Amino acid sequence: MIDWAPIILTLKLAFVTTLILVVVSIPIANWLSQTRTRVKPIVEAFISMPLVLPPTVLGFYLLIAFSPNNAFGTWLDEWLGLRLIFSFEGLVLASVIYSLPFMVHPIQSGLSGLPDSLKEASYILGKSKLQTLTHVLLPNIKKPLLTGVILSFAHTMGEFGVVLMIGGNIPGQTKVASIAIYDEVESLNYSNANTYSLVLLAITFTILLIVYSINSGHFKRFWR
Repeated sequence: MIDWAPIILTLKLAFVTTLILVVVSIPIANWLSQTRTRVKPIVEAFISMPLVLPPTVLGFYLLIAFSPNNAFGTWLDEWLGLRLIFSFEGLVLASVIYSLPFMVHPIQSGLSGLPDSLKEASYILGKSKLQTLTHVLLPNIKKPLLTGVILSFAHTMGEFGVVLMIGGNIPGQTKVASIAIYDEVESLNYSNANTYSLVLLAITFTILLIVYSINSGHFKRFWR
């Protein structure tokens, strides 16, 4: 009988990661859409690295950095009480880093496409930069923002290399669906592997269908 705990843990990881990414990515994307400094390409390169970097490479360096045998890992453990290796918290942090470009890029693109007159009018009316961002700019990029949320959620659900390196394979704590599929295949239990795969396939297909429906303008007509 299939164990649904990995699916539930995967959904929990995707939800928490996406929530953190929304909070973290909006100020980053806003800064990137406005700044013209020389460090901008460097910041963009760092953010975009998970798009082209093998997940195991990122997972390996995070494993080294967060290890209790490392100075930084020791500091986290002794001063903050954080043991990120083989823990759900470590999975969340690794997932935030790995899925960051999927949230930042759509928001940055949306903000960059807005006319400067929106900000100027807001400033003239006495709004602060924060008020302008939250009450004027973000409401005008609902589609890019929603795209970033959905893509980040879907991308987190499909992680394997990063979560395996950081979290290992602890049932109920770090064993997400992708790792469960790998375990079932190794055990030649293709029936359970197929069930896990079909569930992930159905969820990700639905998520991507929503994204493309929203971007093409068919979403409202589809649900009428």
